[in-house]
Amino acid sequence: MITLSNICKQYKVGDQIVRALQGVSLTIHQNELVAITGASGSGKSTMMNILGCLDQPSSGCYSLDKIQIDSLDENAIATIRNTKLGFVFQSFHLLPKASALDNVMLPLVYGGIDPKTRKARAQRALDEVGLSDRMDHKPSELSGGQRQRVAIARALANEPTLILADEPTGNLDSETTEDILSLFEGLHADGQTIVMVTHESEVANRCNRVIKMTDGQIESDTLLANFEPRVKYYA
Repeated sequence: MITLSNICKQYKVGDQIVRALQGVSLTIHQNELVAITGASGSGKSTMMNILGCLDQPSSGCYSLDKIQIDSLDENAIATIRNTKLGFVFQSFHLLPKASALDNVMLPLVYGGIDPKTRKARAQRALDEVGLSDRMDHKPSELSGGQRQRVAIARALANEPTLILADEPTGNLDSETTEDILSLFEGLHADGQTIVMVTHESEVANRCNRVIKMTDGQIESDTLLANFEPRVKYYA
């Protein structure tokens, strides 16, 4: 599903060149549950931004679902973000005055989905994360774990090829973290491909594969458990 070939990313900060990624090559298969770990400055966030089409490499090739991303223009890349990718962030990024249902429908509005279809998809996604009874609640009326479930439902609503989760348990207590990880494991069991950035070893060890970044390179790539790809029922 994902192929990175000799990906480099450089930034100019003043007179200095920062080499955030240095010749990264990587393949991620459909239905993997992958953790990307590493210290601050290791390149894991830059890797996530490139995988999420939020940034482009300075050199190298990125293929997602057989589409050569680095050859696309900005409009085509925006379409890829809206149709093939679902994002989950540490800080939830929910609209405070909108209901859970409206928050989940938001990316479908940007994707040009008709109102009837986007409402049905959003309701189905909220039901999948166990919030069918909280659809009309605003974020302030939900717990931290429930807010993250809304964010996960929002990521699912556009029926993505890939879910990218950036420190998804960073703002949660241990009990809620367990609930969210169990939810990710359930999505994975149903066939969803998930890549998660985390600095927490306990979270990384719940994944099937752990990629450790150091100084813009892959230090190690460890398969923790075998997996059998399944066809998503959520299609």
